[in-house]
Amino acid sequence: MSTTHPSLERIETTVFRLPMHGSLQWGKSSRLAEARHVAVRVLLSDGSEGWAEAPPRPTIYGETVHSITSVIRDELAPRVAGLPVWDADAPPNAPWHAPSLQRLQSRLHEVKNNHTAKAAIDMAVHAALAQHRGLSLAHHLGVRAAARLRVSYILGIGDRETVVTEAQRVVDQGVRVLKVKVGRDWQEDLARIRELQAALGPGVDLYADANECLDAAAAPAVLDALAALGLRYCEEPLPVEQIAGRAALRAGGRLPLIADDSAFTLRDLGRELAFDTFDILNIKTARTGYTESAAMLAQARAAGKGIMVGSQAGAGLGTRCAAHFAALPGIDHPSELSFFLKLQADILDRPLMLHDGYLDLAEAAAARVDPVRLAAARVDL
Repeated sequence: MSTTHPSLERIETTVFRLPMHGSLQWGKSSRLAEARHVAVRVLLSDGSEGWAEAPPRPTIYGETVHSITSVIRDELAPRVAGLPVWDADAPPNAPWHAPSLQRLQSRLHEVKNNHTAKAAIDMAVHAALAQHRGLSLAHHLGVRAAARLRVSYILGIGDRETVVTEAQRVVDQGVRVLKVKVGRDWQEDLARIRELQAALGPGVDLYADANECLDAAAAPAVLDALAALGLRYCEEPLPVEQIAGRAALRAGGRLPLIADDSAFTLRDLGRELAFDTFDILNIKTARTGYTESAAMLAQARAAGKGIMVGSQAGAGLGTRCAAHFAALPGIDHPSELSFFLKLQADILDRPLMLHDGYLDLAEAAAARVDPVRLAAARVDL
């Protein structure tokens, strides 16, 4: 282990494009036809490096590949360049509380929003620190390298035949839990869920994600119908601004509710806990990195809430980053660690694999960014 005090020397970004098997549709009008993301590389003064992935989602966070690369270049990197990122006397198994990392977080948060840009820097810094300390990223974060993580797969809105075919394909590849997007046409949603259940059988669990598309009057009946069909829970049934309505819906106890859009940040989470609007928190490291996500995990667990780790349709690199966090204690629901199955190619040096519903962290951790594949997928702005 190095005893030096490394500083953050440089942040590099590379926009890359990966084709998908079909598109992903969700919410009222959102659609993703390709993964056009940003690979973020952090270099420390001792030569240590770390990688993470920033997925732009204009219809969710308002971020694009242009905004991510420019805000890192013009605002975030200048604020943190030269900052020390580790303290020799920091608690060995508590990276979240290292004073240098806290200072870095404070500098990043001088710039508001830009969630995935800041999150990628934070995760890449942790990966670089693990290398500096001579540890695996799992050891640095305090998780079991041998962890097996139960995964779910995001199944978008589409015609029934296409959706059922995709579901069967990913189940054949090891998925055992599917998150089904709903909310545009409830009768069609219902028919699609029934066809999925008939095709996949009882060995595959389903839950719903309404992406804020239901209205307060209809939502109770929709949740009752989902519960009757045996779905496990429902994510964000009502618009975020309807706080009282969401609290009342959760109090009805019809189906466990997942908080996602309503809890983008630690600050949002405090509000949601105060109004008791959800049962399970969906933490997305792609938008809150490791450091803020750890604070959210602690708060939600203290309040007795369930936890899962979500995806912003991350490629293999994003999956690898999220998987390390999903191995932390207290994350007790299936995590969205399988979007790589939606991609026709990747930038890692080996494919990620699922084993009867699980992702092995050690296997995911062994994958590295392949410079040749990254160069082939690179997009010049």
